[in-house]
Amino acid sequence: MKVALVNIGRIVSGDFRHPDRAGDGILTDGGKIVAIGSADDFDLSSCDVVIDADGTTAIPGLIDSHVHITFGDYTPRQKTVGYLESYVHGGVTTAISASEVHVPGRPRDPEGVMALAVAARRCFDTYRPGGMRVHAGALILEPGLTRENLVEVKRLGVWLVKAGFGAFATPYGYAELIGWAHELGMTSLVHTGGSSIPGSSGIWAEHLLHLRPKVSFHVNGGPVAMPEEGFARLVDESDIALQVCTAGNLRTTLLTANLLRDAGQFERLLIATDTPTGSGIMPLGMLYTISHIASLTEIPPEWAIAAATGNNAAVYGLNSGILDVGRDADIVLVDACAGGSKNDAISALRNGDVPAVGAVVTDGIPRFVGRSRNTPATTRHVRVASSKVVQQFTAEHG
Repeated sequence: MKVALVNIGRIVSGDFRHPDRAGDGILTDGGKIVAIGSADDFDLSSCDVVIDADGTTAIPGLIDSHVHITFGDYTPRQKTVGYLESYVHGGVTTAISASEVHVPGRPRDPEGVMALAVAARRCFDTYRPGGMRVHAGALILEPGLTRENLVEVKRLGVWLVKAGFGAFATPYGYAELIGWAHELGMTSLVHTGGSSIPGSSGIWAEHLLHLRPKVSFHVNGGPVAMPEEGFARLVDESDIALQVCTAGNLRTTLLTANLLRDAGQFERLLIATDTPTGSGIMPLGMLYTISHIASLTEIPPEWAIAAATGNNAAVYGLNSGILDVGRDADIVLVDACAGGSKNDAISALRNGDVPAVGAVVTDGIPRFVGRSRNTPATTRHVRVASSKVVQQFTAEHG
């Protein structure tokens, strides 16, 4: 499908170092962005769909790098069906598994956790709830797993490993498994903060500095934050990516963001939700955390958007998260909410407001155009200007 987004008021790239892209149009074809610039240079007659952005702001699709999926679009933790599809209406186009720990009766033996990770990975290979791309299957690290086990699951497509829920006596017990994962090119994720489920333990800065994972999950707490002195240590003594989550401690979210900005290492800040959990499901969670950072610190809104898009993409090796030629065509149109005090999405974020979502495109396919089910209406009128596709791209029919 060939899709053009025209009459865009501003293109925010998702790259905090170069936050803006010149132009008022984005052209996509075959699921990739093929041009960004003046829409006058596009051959709109060859497009299957043309979306008139009416001056709204284009941003990359948000990447939620901490989602506890199970199987299908269902969470047994909150007994909710369709939550992933609902997250698309909050601008989230990619979800990354934080492990399938909420599967009822989840196995804890090596063979069982391997089977669980592989099955989850395979189930989401082609299943895209609401158009969302889901990177499922994070191997839960348990005693008894061998290097050969990790080799086998990697061969079967699993590339994520998760520490924090295994039956180790102390968090230091994960070290050998994390080392093997890194040797195999897998991405290691470690629970950080107080215990989040019965049977798990707190993991603090001293543990992380020993384990050296790729990502410190919910460093601001999921939901309980680690001791205060640990934050500066992680920034100064490691290169671990520090993920902050909506379901965590807001004060330490802001602390982490400021520490990384001041250290000149903002690329290490990742925004996620840590849902579904006891905190519930949060279709607008990513937007809330972006607005918190943009309004309660001196960090520019464009940087906060990057922490939810391009930074995540870089750490996880994804082709989405940045609006640039050759990147995956995951695009969201946002605006100030109708009736609000600000006139554009970036000003609204700086004011602490959640922006309105006017359209979501994933893999080059419009999923809805006009209005999100989960936000107020946009100030401007996003619409389908022309379409050769027999499809109503509305919240009800998208």
